[in-house]
Amino acid sequence: MSPAEFQALLLSWFAEHGRKDLPWQQAISPYRVWLSEIMLQQTQVSSVIPYFLRFTERFPNLHSLAAAELDEVLLYWSGLGYYARARNLHKTARLVVADGGEFPENITELSALPGIGRSTAGAILSIACGQYQAILDGNVKRVFARFHAVRGWPGQAKVAERLWEISQRYTAPLNTGAYTQAIMDLGATLCTRSKPKCEICPVASACLALAEGLVNTLPEAKPRKALPVKQIFFLILSDPEQRILLEKRPPSGIWGGLWSLPEFAELAQLRDWCRQLGADIAGLQILPAQRHTFSHYHLDYTPVSANLINPINNVMEANSRVWYKSQQIGSLGLPTPIKRLLQF
Repeated sequence: MSPAEFQALLLSWFAEHGRKDLPWQQAISPYRVWLSEIMLQQTQVSSVIPYFLRFTERFPNLHSLAAAELDEVLLYWSGLGYYARARNLHKTARLVVADGGEFPENITELSALPGIGRSTAGAILSIACGQYQAILDGNVKRVFARFHAVRGWPGQAKVAERLWEISQRYTAPLNTGAYTQAIMDLGATLCTRSKPKCEICPVASACLALAEGLVNTLPEAKPRKALPVKQIFFLILSDPEQRILLEKRPPSGIWGGLWSLPEFAELAQLRDWCRQLGADIAGLQILPAQRHTFSHYHLDYTPVSANLINPINNVMEANSRVWYKSQQIGSLGLPTPIKRLLQF
């Protein structure tokens, strides 16, 4: 099947069956395409939609996002995970606004901005600007790995290079924005990771994986290795006014910039820290351990609750450590496990 035939079949299918009512497909702009592409990384469409709607209601454009404080941006991102995405969004918004307020329309300059790689830049420029640019997000990798029976894990440089070459060759030079949305939609709705709907795929007749019985094995998975386990203790400390002590995490790393509970590597460290406060601690209670899994390790955390009695001169407070009342905590950017522990 030639690229022209592929494009014609795909665009015809998209015109009749493709999704056209997603929030980011309305009032298309570089800002909205960029935001949706970042949110959709590692996240399902159904999960992204309510976040996208809330986020764009509060930050309808690049300037409103750039003018906001990072704390508020993280609040509206809280629960989506991979928080570096939100930090990069905020950083990029400020950089672009400082440089005139318009996204670069050169793919090299655009893909150099924080959090925007080659594929995201291609999506912005093709969908919002009408440029002839290829993309290679997870859905497109899966489509072309199967269509051309490309072996190997797409995260490997040689495999990725091969898939980029295929994507570039098949990208429609005209009506590229519609083609880009169509190829992403094909991967998201028909050429899915499990139970692909090959029987109604518009390009199934030329799919090598289908012909060779490889649909369920391509693309090949990343070589597996056991995830390491990190164990920590979280302190849920209440004061006589029923306020909870929270700490702001460093700007980078896991949960960067979010508010969390004081964290300790060992229970003995937690106990020592409490003893050094110069105030009385009562009702220390070790709660059942829980697990939160990141992409590269398991976090086993044990909550420990306690009450602070007779606090002395707010010795607990620091620039990154604050007492919060329960009604305030719900308005903060919190990691999902901390939300669950505090029931917000």
